[in-house]
Amino acid sequence: MPGGGIHSEPVPSASSSDPLVESGEILRLAIPAFLTLIAEPLFLLADNAIVGYLGTAPLAGLGVASAVLLTVVGVFVFLAYGSTAVVARREGAGDRRGAIGAGIDGMYLAVLLGVVSALALVLAARPLVELFDTSAQVSDEAVTYLAISAYGIPPMLLVLAATGVLRGLQDTRTPLVVATIGFSANAALSLLFVHGLGFGIAGAAWGTVLAQSGMGLALVVVVLRGARRASTPRGFHPGGVLTAARGGVPLIIRTVSLRATLLATTWVAAGLGDTELAAFQVSLTVWNTLVFALDALAIAAQAITGKYLGASDLARTRQALSTLMRWAVWSGVVLGLVVAALHRVIPLGFSADPQVRTAIAAALLVVAVGQPVSGIAFVLDGVLMGAGDMWWLALAQTGLFVAYLPLLYAVWASGVESTAGLVWLWAAFSCFMLLRAVVFVLRARSDAWMVTGATR
Repeated sequence: MPGGGIHSEPVPSASSSDPLVESGEILRLAIPAFLTLIAEPLFLLADNAIVGYLGTAPLAGLGVASAVLLTVVGVFVFLAYGSTAVVARREGAGDRRGAIGAGIDGMYLAVLLGVVSALALVLAARPLVELFDTSAQVSDEAVTYLAISAYGIPPMLLVLAATGVLRGLQDTRTPLVVATIGFSANAALSLLFVHGLGFGIAGAAWGTVLAQSGMGLALVVVVLRGARRASTPRGFHPGGVLTAARGGVPLIIRTVSLRATLLATTWVAAGLGDTELAAFQVSLTVWNTLVFALDALAIAAQAITGKYLGASDLARTRQALSTLMRWAVWSGVVLGLVVAALHRVIPLGFSADPQVRTAIAAALLVVAVGQPVSGIAFVLDGVLMGAGDMWWLALAQTGLFVAYLPLLYAVWASGVESTAGLVWLWAAFSCFMLLRAVVFVLRARSDAWMVTGATR
């Protein structure tokens, strides 16, 4: 059990202006975060690969169920992002006891929200799935996966909150260890349940639920050990939980707008046909994997920005921003080239259907082209979160979603079908990411987000 992260993780001095030190600090946080975030979408990649060989209908059903599940969980991603920002600011100001205390309040909030969300999703599984225009067979597969996966929502949210605490304390290594073990367990359990015991798509859902539960328990133990060392109270404090909830409101708005963008895109993909929906699910999962890779820099950006602003060091904040932007662009270029080179190889791992493989390959070329822009958008998102610029992010993301709807409508109304329709859909989404990057760059060039102190 990784238990020393909170106590022993060194916090580099904010006084150095050496660019090499700056890059070293970013890499120290980003590399473990990168590996952790790669492990997280591997939960879905493993399910896609395992379920894909059950047939096109189960794979398409997994696509619909995953879109709903990720939307529900994604709404509460503020449990990680909000905790990182708050904890990092207090850590930068030298208040570790208060930093961990704020994080524990967020963990209690995660449990409460998780239980309520799980119950609601179990009851509403079929009505939610029926919002997507799919065949009866695909809908049945989606409902099965969604109703079971709902039981994993409380531990999923607890993982988010605990991971946010550790990131704020500049520890990204402990979540890496836990995520690696969790992914390995998920892959093994899903393979056993789906193909070994013949549970079908339900087996993949149960494997993920059990793995996420183990991850949640491990991270809770680590945070509580750190609380004991810092003499931080570990009990339930309604006032602290309420403060954490209020702080999450703008991030919920931001996340709902972003998830609505992905849901609306999935809805248009569903209208293209089962083959195209299955291909969209795989290409979206690959995109999510790439996003999480780029988001490793955003995690570093959150932790470093929060710490430097907490320590009132504006010069280092700007220096870190410049370094992070360079890393974002070049990381996006490299990832895009890798996907382009493997665009005909990747589909082989997800479907035996030649039509599905062809559609996936075409979609991945568009995904590859958009990676440098995605890197800029996600890193700046992390910088602004670390700065606590939450209400601006909420309003900006809502406006971006509204601006994206005409593009989606154009694809839907064009009547273009099959692989060509899927390519145009991904092109529209790439335009959305470009607009997002431009808006965030304009904000980063201003000084309005650079508020200093232990709290914003």
